[in-house]
Amino acid sequence: MARSVVLLRGINVGTAKQIGMGPLRDVLTARGYTDVVTHLRSGNVVLGSDRAEAELVADVHACIAAEFGHDVAVVVRSAAELAAVVEGGPRALPAGAELDPKRYLVTFLPEAPAPARVAAVPAAGPDDGAWALHGRELHLWLPAGVLDTPVGGWRWDRLLGVPGTGRNWTTVTRVAELSAADPG
Repeated sequence: MARSVVLLRGINVGTAKQIGMGPLRDVLTARGYTDVVTHLRSGNVVLGSDRAEAELVADVHACIAAEFGHDVAVVVRSAAELAAVVEGGPRALPAGAELDPKRYLVTFLPEAPAPARVAAVPAAGPDDGAWALHGRELHLWLPAGVLDTPVGGWRWDRLLGVPGTGRNWTTVTRVAELSAADPG
């Protein structure tokens, strides 16, 4: 079975959409997925599956709705796709800037946004942070943090017309390591 990375949007933020990682691992394993591993409580799951991406997204979404009662957006990447994101490096990091992995965010989109939507996104000003879109990943450099860097507050779902789920660079690299590890 191929290793896949399942990213859940908006779980365990405050008191909304609480899902324990142990119970999530249990229900996914009972559903036939293999070697299910979670990282943190923010909805990072690595598992073995022979399902195509769209089928895996639909099945995990239905599973979470049935078992936990939450309508949660699900984004999937193969282990190879996530490894390529890491190998490509931080694409929005300005020349000469030092990477702080907790202030660098990758938003994983379920599909690439329409080119016209991307073209309409304004350029970031010199003190706004930076952004770069590469395929289905939106890279954000947030030197003052998510809340205090202007591009961190932009309504990316509306700007791009595609909702996504973000992870900081530390989480991206750790989940990539987990997805590359031999589960045996």
